[in-house]
Amino acid sequence: MTKPASPPSAAPQDSPPLPLAGIRVVEFTHMVMGPTCGMVMADLGAEVIKVEPLTGDNTRKLIGAGAGFFSMFNRNKKSIALDLHSAAGKEAALRLVATADIVSENFKPGTMSKLGLDYASLKKLNERLIYVSHKGFLPGPYDHRTALDEVVQMMGGLAYMTGRPGDPLRAGSSVNDIMGGMFGAIGAMAALAQRNLTGKGQEVQSALFENNIFLVAQHMMQFAVTGKAAEPMPSRISAWAVYDVFAVKGGEQIFLAVVSDTQWALFCKAFGLVELQADPRLVTNNDRVRAREWMMPLLRSRMAEHTAAELSAVFEAHGLPFAPIVKPQDLFNDPHLQATGGLAPMTLPDGQQTQVPLMPLMMDGHRPGVRLNPPGLGEHTHELLKELGYDDEAIKALVAGPTGT
Repeated sequence: MTKPASPPSAAPQDSPPLPLAGIRVVEFTHMVMGPTCGMVMADLGAEVIKVEPLTGDNTRKLIGAGAGFFSMFNRNKKSIALDLHSAAGKEAALRLVATADIVSENFKPGTMSKLGLDYASLKKLNERLIYVSHKGFLPGPYDHRTALDEVVQMMGGLAYMTGRPGDPLRAGSSVNDIMGGMFGAIGAMAALAQRNLTGKGQEVQSALFENNIFLVAQHMMQFAVTGKAAEPMPSRISAWAVYDVFAVKGGEQIFLAVVSDTQWALFCKAFGLVELQADPRLVTNNDRVRAREWMMPLLRSRMAEHTAAELSAVFEAHGLPFAPIVKPQDLFNDPHLQATGGLAPMTLPDGQQTQVPLMPLMMDGHRPGVRLNPPGLGEHTHELLKELGYDDEAIKALVAGPTGT
């Protein structure tokens, strides 16, 4: 794995100002969904201040599959540590919120209300405030339930579509958490645009379950259009004749696709499949889809004669879709990501040097990059409290907490 020895470099001097520069976001978030929303806005230039308990966001301490959550979704942010259950801590939080354009949170229903930091309370103090709430469900019969990404994948049809028949399987990433946070950010930016017209803020709500429904909507609409239920992806009737993982020479695997009649002609010519190209049963893509039962064993046999590298070279030379089967850790050395700046150097809170994937977009020729490393716990507490008017003695008391520890 590539581990650069230097911290993030400054953005090029000729780079344009980031679109959310001058916007302040105060987030009360943890895990993935809420932090993703803040990360998107932070990457786009907003000043995002993460409010953590004095003991720190528990996401910092996760192991296993959660070990990368904090470092991935909390770059470009500042950290302030406050005891929100104390009067002094809550007062500091309210002072901070008073300076914000956007507040974002993703705690379970009722938590922010108990703290007096819910939208109904805060909008009385600032009618221009935009409040982004990330929950398991939008308001309705399910909104009292505790949701997780895996929960909504199971109840929302995604696990059914991902796994083999009778074996529902969650997707291999926190897809609803990440996309739910992205939709929260989209809503926040839309609310900013609307505030420019009306002068007033609003509450934006994003939810895991509804996000999951958006992801499987294409399968719902397949049923609406055809009257036939979508089959799980491993057993579906493919829309394309060749759209498969092939086992090839040397025990390797590779994904190969031939999705049009033009590509079929190129494919057959490249591999000398004269008899298949001339077969009247295989003239169109739909013909070949219907013929997959007997056609695919023939193609698998022919492809198995080649290595993955050989097949990649032929497919690339002819403009045909292909993909090696890559593990996440191998992407640190992906030549395209390295050449195009898709990975940025970053220093982790423990001092380790690494690289991190950037948002998958360019603006005016630039990738929004890493300006601030993931913050240490309370790294910016002193400077932010100073800005809010606290003196050194008051800051010391707030940092110490009610027990003096």
